[in-house]
Amino acid sequence: MQTATPLTRKAPRPRADALRNRERIVTAAREMFVEFGSEVPFDEIARRAGVGNATVYRNFPDRASLVREVVCSVMDRTVRAAEQALSETGDAFEALERFAHAAADERISALCPMISSTFDQSHPDLEDARRRVESLAVQLMDRARAAGQLRDDVEYGDLLVGVAQLSRPPAGTGCGSADRFVHRHLQLFLDGMRAPARSVLPGSAVTVEDLRR
Repeated sequence: MQTATPLTRKAPRPRADALRNRERIVTAAREMFVEFGSEVPFDEIARRAGVGNATVYRNFPDRASLVREVVCSVMDRTVRAAEQALSETGDAFEALERFAHAAADERISALCPMISSTFDQSHPDLEDARRRVESLAVQLMDRARAAGQLRDDVEYGDLLVGVAQLSRPPAGTGCGSADRFVHRHLQLFLDGMRAPARSVLPGSAVTVEDLRR
């Protein structure tokens, strides 16, 4: 007698409505984290997302998992912005500018404190997203530098610090009125990164390694 080979069952795909609910939760959480900080109650997130509390907890059993999902989703969109900028064959510095403004729209500065205070910085999902952003942004800067458009004494860390500081006041400060100045002042900062340099910068260029210390 031959033993029947057991059938391998594929894991069921999430239903479309379940995926939509998860996306609504992440979107609502991102908005509220930027406005009020990462300690905003889950029931408030559920209310803004238009779902029940149980749906939030079913998708994200604790705050760390929700914050991680929000941060990774923001970084994924930043990656897509960098990839789109790299695919464009026009002016290299303009491509770098487009990426910087897209990153500012993601409100990086409001999310940065959450990365260090809410969950493990070495989580593989976060590490993978961070590496992709860094690699693509460095490519954009290298391309602008090779074209003679980016000053030689700046690095990726300088760009990220500038975008983070200018894109949004810290989460929960209630300074949303400053949003209307973000892109104006970011462009002033980017103009200062153009070659030829018109001044000598104090200190040394900020590298990826500097940011991780």
